[in-house]
Amino acid sequence: MERKGYVICGDHRSGSTYLCQLLTSTGMLGRPKEFFSDPFVAIEMEQDPAALQRLLDTASTPNGIYGLKVFTQQFDVTMKSGWPGRLPGLRFVYLRRLDLLGQAMSFVRSIQTDRFRSTEAERAEPIYDGVAIAGHLARLADNEARWRRYFARNGLDPLWLSYEALVADPAAAVAAVAGHIGFSAAAVPDLGQVTVSVQRDEASGEWRRRFVAECGDVNYLDHRRGQSRLWLRRLARDLRYFRRARQRSR
Repeated sequence: MERKGYVICGDHRSGSTYLCQLLTSTGMLGRPKEFFSDPFVAIEMEQDPAALQRLLDTASTPNGIYGLKVFTQQFDVTMKSGWPGRLPGLRFVYLRRLDLLGQAMSFVRSIQTDRFRSTEAERAEPIYDGVAIAGHLARLADNEARWRRYFARNGLDPLWLSYEALVADPAAAVAAVAGHIGFSAAAVPDLGQVTVSVQRDEASGEWRRRFVAECGDVNYLDHRRGQSRLWLRRLARDLRYFRRARQRSR
């Protein structure tokens, strides 16, 4: 039996749990989970060469297709084991959320309430925090850039999926993953097995309007080190200009 599969790459609040449940529900496209969220998994894979095979057995359906999910910080702590280079027939699926601000707000809210799935109860009341939203917005954008560099540097051609397209047509997203790994049989998701749903509500719109009102500035192109860095860049530009102007006047 040929062993092949995929890893779903991305970040928090991108719909990755929903996609994993859809793929698992087909019974033919692996059993993708966030296996690497457990720190002991990384240590075990480094110390025991057979640990990765055991993980694959758990992540696979009987037809030999496996599925994994990994976020950037999980990749960082597991990279020593070299798992990507050891997996047979590995293909990459990159899942991102086009609405980056919505993703950042959702992440802040999930941390505040300790509610990461729609099936869980909120343990605290969410409170608007513009600083936290801005911080996660920057981090999510940086992580997306890291994934894009990783794919480009290694000459990889991942399947690009968006949260928005996934929610609009889950069956099409599942079919795209199947086609990406070369699985020709019909793989139909069973929505009755999917337990998560969209958590967006009226508060999300209120947070968005407030954040844009407080932090929006169309005259400023974001820089991860803030506006002070840009002023230094402009100062250097002005100094070069005046130096050249003085040389020309001589």
